[in-house]
Amino acid sequence: MIHQYKLNGYNIVLDVCSGSVHVVDDAAYDIIALYETHSREEILSKMAEKYPNVPVQELSECYDQVTGLKDAGKLFAPDTFAPMAGDLKQRTSGVVKALCLHVAHTCNLNCAYCFASQGKYHGERAVMSYEVGKQALDFLIENSGTRRNLEVDFFGGEPLMNFDVVKRLVAYARSIEAEKGKHFRFTLTTNGMLVDDDVIDFANRECHNVVLSLDGRKEIHDACRVDYAGNGSWERIVPKFQRFVEKRGGKNYYMRGTFTHANPDFLNDIKVMLDLGFTELSMEPVVCQDGDPAALTEADMPIVFRQYEDLAKLMIQRRKEGRPFTFYHYMIDLTGGPCIYKRISGCGSGTEYMAVTPWGDLYPCHQFVGEERFKLGDIWQGVTNHERQAEFAACNVYARPECRDCWARLYCSGGCAANAWHATGSVTGVYKYGCELFKKRMECAIMAEIDRQFGE
Repeated sequence: MIHQYKLNGYNIVLDVCSGSVHVVDDAAYDIIALYETHSREEILSKMAEKYPNVPVQELSECYDQVTGLKDAGKLFAPDTFAPMAGDLKQRTSGVVKALCLHVAHTCNLNCAYCFASQGKYHGERAVMSYEVGKQALDFLIENSGTRRNLEVDFFGGEPLMNFDVVKRLVAYARSIEAEKGKHFRFTLTTNGMLVDDDVIDFANRECHNVVLSLDGRKEIHDACRVDYAGNGSWERIVPKFQRFVEKRGGKNYYMRGTFTHANPDFLNDIKVMLDLGFTELSMEPVVCQDGDPAALTEADMPIVFRQYEDLAKLMIQRRKEGRPFTFYHYMIDLTGGPCIYKRISGCGSGTEYMAVTPWGDLYPCHQFVGEERFKLGDIWQGVTNHERQAEFAACNVYARPECRDCWARLYCSGGCAANAWHATGSVTGVYKYGCELFKKRMECAIMAEIDRQFGE
């Protein structure tokens, strides 16, 4: 299977199953498009008519080069992964590598589009005790098998509303790393309201990554990310984030924004972030119920597509000017990239990755917390809802019939189980709007990487 598209002056051909990416001239592009449905003579006749200034001998050589690529397994490669999809995921389903610790089911902001019901997750406000957090870390170690590097995300709500416990848990983890043969990599996700020098110093010392929530333009941010008095938070958090990033000294961070129906022109928000000095950026499309004022609409899609294309062009321009920046969804490696297991299986929610509530309950990921039917067990007894976990263990790109003929399937790995469930009622469903956005992002990301490697 191949996928062809033209963008920013490049003719791009993706061979889906081999992972090969080809940049070709116009004649080769058209020959490849006809190759499987027309004979050699028919194709050369059509090409001679369309390209009268190109010698027939060159067209013939181009056709033979396409045949050579096919014979080498770099074009029209067969799909050999489907039979192994289930087995690949089962091999690691009993090993947990990451936990999302919900240290605070409460928040000091009242964001309009919050999937977590302002941090409460459809339940009561609560904070995680040190004892529960310690047991969660012990659970992770005990269920991580031989894996050395373990990931822990301090999440909420707003995790800094329980900062003392966060600090104690990190200290505990560090105290047992050598004994247990493990290494913890911590991430802190924060809205910035409680960031101070103590938080900055701690995070820059202990956290592998920090995720800082900012929606870009002041008017956009302040329309959604408000406190309980209805006041916007932009002016209070931006100076803190700037100081945070400056003191971070090049360590990993992301400015994480959300775009909604109010700002499908989100590139303007990215430009504001760049003007503020931030260069590690992520802008995520909102996911919410149809009819929600924040929900993206079909009319928004062409606008969003244009933003993605113009964003890729802006990245190219700034790279050439010596002012590069990173966009999370455009991080792609065309020479290596994820192994086939990850390409088939995705994020590992419910198997390799789980979320822990303040009470110690286990859920497949943070987006399922509060949905009682998805409770997997707890950090003392482990996973007891094996039937539910089996649904997630069976999640792979080939478990979704709609994905089998999609060119992007080995880039998206079948997509997000939570988004699928919210959209269709099944974790193996397909969130079609999100699929279209993902495919456009991939086209743009591949083009930008091609330009990085081969552009003038």
